[in-house]
Amino acid sequence: MNHAPIANLAFIDYVIMAAYFAVVLGIGFALRRTAKTSTDFLISGRSLPPWVTGLAFLSANLGAQEVIGMGASGAKYGIATAHFYWIGAIPAMVFVALFMMPFYYGSRARSVPEYLKLRFDEKTRTLNAGTFAVMTILSSGISMYAMGKLFNLLLGWSFDVSVWVSAAIVLGYVFAGGLTSAIYNEVLQFFMIAFGFAPLVWLGLRSVGGWGGLTARLSEQAATRGLAPGALTHVWQGMGNAATNPIGVEAFGLVAGLGFVLSFGYWCTDFLVVQRAMAADSMTAARRTPLIAAVPKMFFPFLVIIPGMIALALGGSQGAGTIPAKLTAAGAPLMDSAGRVVLDYDLATPMLLIKLFPAGMLGLGLTALLASFMSGMAGNVTAFNTVWTYDLYQSHIRKNASDDHYLWMGRVATVVGVLLSIAAAYVASAFNNIMDLLQLVFAFVNAPLFATFALGMFWRRTTPNGAFWGLLSGTIGAAVHHGLTLPVGSTPGLKGGYFGVLHTYPSELAQTFWTAITAFVTCIVVSVVVSLVTTPRVEAELRGLVYALTERPKDAALSWAQRPATFAGFVLALTLVLNLVFR
Repeated sequence: MNHAPIANLAFIDYVIMAAYFAVVLGIGFALRRTAKTSTDFLISGRSLPPWVTGLAFLSANLGAQEVIGMGASGAKYGIATAHFYWIGAIPAMVFVALFMMPFYYGSRARSVPEYLKLRFDEKTRTLNAGTFAVMTILSSGISMYAMGKLFNLLLGWSFDVSVWVSAAIVLGYVFAGGLTSAIYNEVLQFFMIAFGFAPLVWLGLRSVGGWGGLTARLSEQAATRGLAPGALTHVWQGMGNAATNPIGVEAFGLVAGLGFVLSFGYWCTDFLVVQRAMAADSMTAARRTPLIAAVPKMFFPFLVIIPGMIALALGGSQGAGTIPAKLTAAGAPLMDSAGRVVLDYDLATPMLLIKLFPAGMLGLGLTALLASFMSGMAGNVTAFNTVWTYDLYQSHIRKNASDDHYLWMGRVATVVGVLLSIAAAYVASAFNNIMDLLQLVFAFVNAPLFATFALGMFWRRTTPNGAFWGLLSGTIGAAVHHGLTLPVGSTPGLKGGYFGVLHTYPSELAQTFWTAITAFVTCIVVSVVVSLVTTPRVEAELRGLVYALTERPKDAALSWAQRPATFAGFVLALTLVLNLVFR
């Protein structure tokens, strides 16, 4: 995978990148003294203001898979990719702020799996902790793969060296300052991403003649795919049928699979983002954290999706010319089962950046990509070390050790998490769109987990045995569905079909959405059936853990403008406006 560098970096570009490395490492070492206990290192002592946790809540989700993956999806699916934000994120962020954060923060649980122990039992917690740990490693590996690939392409470094060097930088500042260091770096990385990509969008739109020029060019691209002229520039056009929109899934599959199961499964149960809200200094601050994050989140499609659309518009058929072909290990273009060249959509945004940015600005753009990589990887590593230390090591291996020992274990878990992520980076290389792979991971882990949480929080009859067998069955159901289906043009293997092919989907996303729906429904059915035939816990043990038995947060002391519910209404109204404008 060694190539000659294609980017001509000037001295000023290297200076900007080096300055960024120095700052993020400096933040880590400056905060080293604040990590005196395992609580400081792993959960930041619940001491941070909401604007910090809000930006970190968003930035932890803005990994390389967000910036590069969404750019790839923009080139592949057009503006319909914004469904991942306006349908697949904002409503769920509002829900977790208003309804679920009181349980997480009020129960004083140190992690999402620990909440499951309080609500159900130890075996459900262990099952969730194990699957979550695997998911964080895979997600972190995807970030490393994306950045290793970028270094390989732009700077000519070998993929292996790129992965190890980039991992060492993240390890340095997380190992030194723990979660607090990761969160403050995520705030910095949020601004780096925003200021690094805004000029790219402006230059890109200018090069294609503005939004009107982009629309005209993408209408031609849509026609070559047999789609309506506006299919790549309207979010809801052609959603009545899977064959008439670029995503390849009908409206029901989109709303149920992405907008409900995957979205609520991720934003309401993923400890990676929930951990940032739980680090806030009060219950009100914790509830405001997802709402603060939702405001910039709804506008991020304009920063990360439009560059991919511009790359598609500037190329020839399907973006070829600007978007390069994915290469085999031998360096030859990869072909699908129909004999067509497989384009490397993950390179859409980086190639546009090289094409449009002059010296100096190229350094800024590369630094923005570095920031996205580091925020995503650090977020996963800090979630992994917390779940491993509290939910697996302390619960099953060494229960009554000193706090110094758990602080030491947290740092060891940080190193091990980075090493496992390196191995996962090589698995990610089998996919031509890393966002597709990430959504598949969420379908296996988050979809059944959301069903377990929804039943546990809102149906007091849910029993520990019902939760455990439902969660396990949901994950197995996802594997069975994935193993019996395949996206069109793919061969049996990592992309499914390993049990045989009973159905072929128009796209990988369509397969993933229905995998998530299958996992969710399986978990619900098994949980309900098992709960009805097993003994529930007494209600006195469920106070503070179940919605009907928990006192609501008191907002009467706040003015109407300060109340989370008012903030949530504003966020939802603004999201509705965006859907209408780009319908």
